[in-house]
Amino acid sequence: QVQLVESGGGLVQPGGSLRLSCAGSGRTFRRYAMGWFRQAPGKEREFVAAIIWSGGSTYYADSVKGRFTISRDNAENTVYLQMNSLKPEDTAVYYCAATTRTIVAFRYAYDYWGQGTQVTVSS
Repeated sequence: QVQLVESGGGLVQPGGSLRLSCAGSGRTFRRYAMGWFRQAPGKEREFVAAIIWSGGSTYYADSVKGRFTISRDNAENTVYLQMNSLKPEDTAVYYCAATTRTIVAFRYAYDYWGQGTQVTVSS
């Protein structure tokens, strides 16, 4: 089992940057593929990015490709989401999640979720 805690959200102007962190507990953290999802008010939770256990492969939603970067540090049990060139439509609660499955872009593949961190992009 793994517990996840997100941090790093906040208010940022359009075009700005934020880095989200997700700290995981447990010695098995490195066995999990990790994903970031987001949910805006009145919308479904959607896939943002994912990274396999080794960090060797990453996946992105088309809407964030080229602007967001996912990475992980297994020694620190932490996964990051660097978000650049932020747009108002990126405003949402961002969640990290862990899975042992290989379908990393599918929200129902994930077994463990953090509590979420709010990101607001506004001038």
